[in-house]
Amino acid sequence: MIEIVNANQYTQVKNEMRLEFRAISENEAFARTAVAAFVTQLNPTLEEISDIKTAVSEAVTNAIIHGYDGMAREENWVWLTCFIKNDVLDVEVRDTGVGIENIEKAMQPLFTTKPELDRSGMGFAFMEAFMDDLEVSSEPGRGTSVHMVKKLGVSSWIINEE
Repeated sequence: MIEIVNANQYTQVKNEMRLEFRAISENEAFARTAVAAFVTQLNPTLEEISDIKTAVSEAVTNAIIHGYDGMAREENWVWLTCFIKNDVLDVEVRDTGVGIENIEKAMQPLFTTKPELDRSGMGFAFMEAFMDDLEVSSEPGRGTSVHMVKKLGVSSWIINEE
């Protein structure tokens, strides 16, 4: 399901996109390409697009590989939501998989729970490096939400309300 909403009714939100897709590895490329296409309305640089695609790819891959143990079941879905607020892209990738026991440990570079799958343990490190903000929330047995923010363009982060 693809839903793009012109969100004029929301304060400062220019646009919103929501995707939900089966938690299968073939959909990782779809997710990163959809977000890259969505953000083109902000006229990003090639470097900004590359950063966003990499971060989204890592978040979706984590949901599929770690959240659902790579099991392609009918009930395993990934939800991706993007907002554009002024010139800021806000992305959330969410699953209802196994969750993360220790988020702080999971976010350490080179930590992986799947070494047998040749996972490098750099997913969260890449998300942090390529996006301006990263927040991870999770509850064991209930899933994980990865929230990322990327500022595009050159305008200030602070809105002058005078």
